[in-house]
Amino acid sequence: MLMSQIVLADGKSRVAVREGGTARLVNDAKSIYALALEAVRAGTTLAAIVSDRGPGETVDLEAAIRAGQVLSPVRHPDPAHLHLTGTGLTHLGSAATRDSMHKKLDASGEETLTDSMKMFRMGLDGGRPARGQAGVQPEWFYKGNGNMVVDPGKPLVSPHFALDAGEEPEIAGIYLVGDDGTPYRIGFALANEFSDHVTERINYLYLAHSKLRNASFGPEILVGELPADIKGTSRIIRAGKTIWEKPFLSGEANMSHTIANLEHHHFKYGMFRQPGDVHVHMFGTATLSFADGVKAEPGDVFEIEAAEFGLALRNPLKQARAVAPVAVRTL
Repeated sequence: MLMSQIVLADGKSRVAVREGGTARLVNDAKSIYALALEAVRAGTTLAAIVSDRGPGETVDLEAAIRAGQVLSPVRHPDPAHLHLTGTGLTHLGSAATRDSMHKKLDASGEETLTDSMKMFRMGLDGGRPARGQAGVQPEWFYKGNGNMVVDPGKPLVSPHFALDAGEEPEIAGIYLVGDDGTPYRIGFALANEFSDHVTERINYLYLAHSKLRNASFGPEILVGELPADIKGTSRIIRAGKTIWEKPFLSGEANMSHTIANLEHHHFKYGMFRQPGDVHVHMFGTATLSFADGVKAEPGDVFEIEAAEFGLALRNPLKQARAVAPVAVRTL
């Protein structure tokens, strides 16, 4: 089942659902967040809640996204209670690009094992624990709160101080924390974990800076289990022409960590189990245009698609205007 959120001509937000080609509005449903919260409190599933509400009128999702009516599939009423986070070095092909950015030399001039490669090998050795057990913890990073979320089709804005603005095609888990602090997975979505790879390349300790950027996910949420082998495509379109295109792989068949292990190491922290909070957690990638020497320009469109997730995720790139250095005032 695929779920999305759209805004109608009257300005009201509605939920659409489809299994196959035809999407229908869910009766009396204003948001996926509200439906998920209802399912948690009723002790049932999201699919059951949707079935109980019943299908309404049909909706053309392709036309809706062209008209800018498709929203991020999950928002929190208070953006401060939506957390954007992610993990890196989780995919079997993800170490090469990162390793090349962080090469180190020993005293004799020989290359030594980078921290990235060490982390990747840790995942290979201990990222797939037995069911019910915790494996090695992955790399983890914070991208911001709900104010950093960009709707599908809207511009990803690169800060004026950024040195690069690059896409990262990923799968994200979408979660809601129940009233008792239990995290519930709503589903999975395509995500663009937009980053500044040039800043990261200067020094690995700049990784945190490079990740504090916009992100976009959706347009649809896949409700249910994540397919083991996902084959998608990531591309950059400039002035209507594709200037870069590459396949990407995801799903546990292509990962060094299990989804359960990544989820455990995120939600093991009590501060991430606050009732009512929403979490969008991105699981990493092995495919970057940056690795192929491509530099995105304002106006370029990032496009990420994989058949299992319905509509492609598209976002143009925009550069923010320069501003003066921030001056803090004394009270």
